Amino acid sequence: MLRPLVCAIALFPLAACGGGKDGTSISINTSDGDGPVLAGFDGNGEAAIDTPFFKGKMKLPNVKLDASNFDMNGVHLYPGSTIGSVNITAKNKPDAEEDGHVRVAFTSPAAPAAVRDWFKTKLTAAGFTLTAAGNGLTGKTNEGEPFALDLVPDGSDMAKGVITIG
Repeated sequence: MLRPLVCAIALFPLAACGGGKDGTSISINTSDGDGPVLAGFDGNGEAAIDTPFFKGKMKLPNVKLDASNFDMNGVHLYPGSTIGSVNITAKNKPDAEEDGHVRVAFTSPAAPAAVRDWFKTKLTAAGFTLTAAGNGLTGKTNEGEPFALDLVPDGSDMAKGVITIG
């Protein structure tokens, strides 16, 4: 589940280049038999990679991801949402303490309850098993992975949210 998402996220900088200072931060942290691999792209266009074989930093065009750039079984983020950060941790070692996970932080132009209800309807139709938990949701993806959506108010009729898969 995580490998295709890692590949999709890695392509975001190529597909979503834009201007401005408030871009989306993306980080990838994985490990395998050769050691850890860290890659990051901050909201200002600074990219860095640190592997056992190569280390480097570079300046790239700023990236700002929105609802259309994120997909969970055909379900995008709430319409009008913007993504603040994407963090991917993948453990490829059999003795890893925890499995990998994906966290996506976003802002939506609606109150938390409206965003939660919208996600519950859409994700349930996509095969997720979900239960309301306050302003958020908990449950499993259609592949049986743990899923959580946490939402908090962000002013009037706005919500900040974090989706965690894995």
